[in-house]
Amino acid sequence: MSAQPLIPRILGNLEKVVIGKRRLLRSLLTALLAGGHVLIEDVPGLGKTVLARALARSVHGHFKRIQFTPDLLPSDVVGVSIYQPEKKQFQFKPGPLFANVLLADEINRATPKTQSSLLESMAEAQVTADGTTYGLPKPFFVMATQNPLESQGTYPLPEAQLDRFMMKLSIGYPDAAAELKILQEQQLQHPLDTLEPVCKCEEVLAMQAQVRAASVSQELLKYIIRLISSTREHPDVQVGVSPRGALALRRAAQALAVQSDRDYVIPDDVKDCGMPVLAHRLILRHQALLEGKTGIHVMKQLLRSVPVEAPADPA
Repeated sequence: MSAQPLIPRILGNLEKVVIGKRRLLRSLLTALLAGGHVLIEDVPGLGKTVLARALARSVHGHFKRIQFTPDLLPSDVVGVSIYQPEKKQFQFKPGPLFANVLLADEINRATPKTQSSLLESMAEAQVTADGTTYGLPKPFFVMATQNPLESQGTYPLPEAQLDRFMMKLSIGYPDAAAELKILQEQQLQHPLDTLEPVCKCEEVLAMQAQVRAASVSQELLKYIIRLISSTREHPDVQVGVSPRGALALRRAAQALAVQSDRDYVIPDDVKDCGMPVLAHRLILRHQALLEGKTGIHVMKQLLRSVPVEAPADPA
């Protein structure tokens, strides 16, 4: 099944709920089609929850929301085995993790132990409880959120957890025209109340297969490697991007190509994905942090300076 015209339909559906943020929505859809997950860091009230609900409804998927708190336990996320006296055995009761679209709200408020309960599911689309492995619904997409303004009572995501997110995004405030439209359209009801599915989960899986089949030339693969290697050699970076990050960049570029109705990747696909895919994976040196630098600063520099074509060997 071709991704066209399903992609414009999904984007159009999402734009009914989140107005004036098409670039963000394309990035979100890129992560979904690439089989990845998204971390959205932004202030409250910008529509993160309704965006996750709208995505689930658009693809006719099962939606679950977990409000992460300090007292949340791993079993509250994964599920728990309950003893059945009549059967004289334990029966596994699945937790909210078993969904097509999972909203992990304020994920950094949970303890590291609870945060780590997502690692296996995000990497392998499965969970292990009491020695038994359970597969998760397909597609399985995690959209986690965290508030950058509040640090009291939070637990920063460890690097291993951050590396599991294909992209780190920010919604940002709407412009005046978009905010006026929000006020007008939500006077009587919320657009989410009348949102209808535009495709099925099976069609999302077919589009994900189409993404994996998109062609990436040897030259572009070498460009990705040069870009990744440059993060490890940058003077402001203590730990650069891992091979998992390189795989994520390639897959995101493939997804972006499919969104553009192409079965091959071009350099602009890689460049457009570079910032949201790689910036959050960089661990900067202490001095760079004191100077106010971030992974975004480093990636802006590298995306400008690393050439697509390999430099010619000196004669």
